[in-house]
Amino acid sequence: MLPTNTNKLKWLPELRTKTNSTYYGIDGASFLIYTSPVLFMAALGCIYLHIAKKSNASNMERCNVPKLDVAIFKRPILVKGPLGIVSGTELAFLLMFIALLIWSFATYLHNGFATVTPQLAAADGQTIWQEKFDSAAVRVALIGNICLTFLFFPVARGSSMLPFFGLTSESSIKYHIWLGNIVMTLFTVHGICYIIFWAVTDQISQMVKWDKVGISNLAGEIALIFGLFMWIATIPRIRRKFFELFFYTHHLYILFIVFFIFHVGSTYACLMLPSFYLFMVDRYLRFLQSRNQVRLVSARVLPCEAVELNFSKAHGLTYNPTSVMFINIPSISKLQWHPFTVTSNSNLELEKLSVVIKSGGTWTQKLYKMLSSNLAIDRLGVSVEGPYGPVSTDFLRHDTLVLISGGSGITPFISIIRELLFLKTTFKCKTPKVVLICSFRTYSSLSMIDLILPVSSTPYDISNLELQIEAYITKDKEPQSNSHIHLQTKWFKPNPTDVSIYAILGPNSWLWLGVIISSSFIIFLIIIGIIGRYYIFPIDHNSNLIFSFSLRSFLHMLVICGSIAVVASTVVLLNKKNNAKEAKKVQNLELSTPTVSPSSMIYNVDRELESLPCQSLVQATNVHYGVRPDLRRLLFEIKGSSVKVLASGPTKMRHEVAAICSSGLAENLHFESISFSW
Repeated sequence: MLPTNTNKLKWLPELRTKTNSTYYGIDGASFLIYTSPVLFMAALGCIYLHIAKKSNASNMERCNVPKLDVAIFKRPILVKGPLGIVSGTELAFLLMFIALLIWSFATYLHNGFATVTPQLAAADGQTIWQEKFDSAAVRVALIGNICLTFLFFPVARGSSMLPFFGLTSESSIKYHIWLGNIVMTLFTVHGICYIIFWAVTDQISQMVKWDKVGISNLAGEIALIFGLFMWIATIPRIRRKFFELFFYTHHLYILFIVFFIFHVGSTYACLMLPSFYLFMVDRYLRFLQSRNQVRLVSARVLPCEAVELNFSKAHGLTYNPTSVMFINIPSISKLQWHPFTVTSNSNLELEKLSVVIKSGGTWTQKLYKMLSSNLAIDRLGVSVEGPYGPVSTDFLRHDTLVLISGGSGITPFISIIRELLFLKTTFKCKTPKVVLICSFRTYSSLSMIDLILPVSSTPYDISNLELQIEAYITKDKEPQSNSHIHLQTKWFKPNPTDVSIYAILGPNSWLWLGVIISSSFIIFLIIIGIIGRYYIFPIDHNSNLIFSFSLRSFLHMLVICGSIAVVASTVVLLNKKNNAKEAKKVQNLELSTPTVSPSSMIYNVDRELESLPCQSLVQATNVHYGVRPDLRRLLFEIKGSSVKVLASGPTKMRHEVAAICSSGLAENLHFESISFSW
């Protein structure tokens, strides 16, 4: 309703009359309309997700998963193109959003041009077309504000808004990309239009205007420059070739937002505040978690130039399959954070969390060389963020799971198979048939399949699952004897200050997150109200001075950051005390003599295959040499009324699988892409 005269001439004046006070001024209406409802929804979402988490755990124990058919909403419609893989639901919402932008711009222009008269233009010293050009340039920015309102929702990894709607941050990152491109296009057009307008009307000095009241042009230009730097660095070719440039440049979002708020003022900033507020809460919690060095217990070096890192994990930390954890190793790079799939299962492995890292880029190559060398390494300092993942899974809703991977794309499927193994072994659940179709370049990469079975004192027999593995070796045409080298296992001696990986907000994390969101915002409103009543109001109303809009915006930003920092830090400290006792027990247990000696964990592939569980794994595996999988034939041969198809790996492969599933030739195929594009 923003562009309409109903809002501008009727609703907004009436709301401002009722909310205008000595505490908040005209900002009160903006807080009430734009900010409060979204944050209230986020807090309610936290309560809902907490209840859903308890309900999901109870349903899993009873193997009671509702057979809801939501696959039709996820069926791919677009497979190739600039948007990537897009489902029918995503396409529908995208078209509606574009329609909203077009309608808003048209309505803004219609209502704005209606007020442009020869008398108004003459009073401003302009012609009719110049007045309309000025009006249109402003309206372009207002449309950009609508996009900016949603920009930060997809990148708040631990926020309640995305899972409330059944989304994850990883799967939603493409929305952030779409919105970012639209935002920067509109804001760039807005800036260029005003430069042209000032040049035509001989007002070029307006470019350096930073008024005490109203719009600050210079602040907007600075914000646009920072935005352009970020935008240029996101060009796919630049991002792929100079990823560190993209990574570091993207942190300019802080300055972009600061100067944007200086440009438009705190009143207009309330429109985009909710998403950025939730992002700030999430970002500060990530900062608090990343300050700790975690306990890296051991590392397994695989013959395919991959390593498995095994961390100590608190018992209270739970996560779902396909979760992702961000890792920082200061000895390699103090600033770089890289996401990796968690392959362990929080139910099967109560004290261990594992990730598999395949050597590829510069960072991963340095890590592999460090761990595969013969040099003794007593300790490796590591910081983490996460894990992040889906709130719930729907694997039990299908008759068959088809997992299609390329290269290291097999890692999320390891966690899925382990979850099904846990449900089958512990609760005797009826699990779907699993068909794993994995493609590797070399024979040595087959060692990735060995990771499906967890290294545990409790044997888990893979034969409990109906598992079929079709492994394709595309480069080697026969087994390579020199690939059967020993798997190296390195054990570390963590410092006493290293901590087990634990949920930063404890087992009731969603409830605590709701407390942080609601409490920090209430504290913000109280402090801003006091500042407005006893500092800003006397200057505006009891003197001839006018309180600076920029200073008002700065105070708002300062109080928001302070409120979030105080409340979040307090909650984290409370949960840290609760975790201290458990962490102490785990530390004492690990420092004592291990029940399994390190030497017994250093084994080769042949020795590992002697165990009964691994024999079952070998029997379930068919290896094909020198060929690529015929995905169309393999998928069409799958029987069952409901077949879930998950694809993880190279973009070309995922597009091929999506095209097959969306062709309509097999109605039982329900596609989902796993692409960790963070």
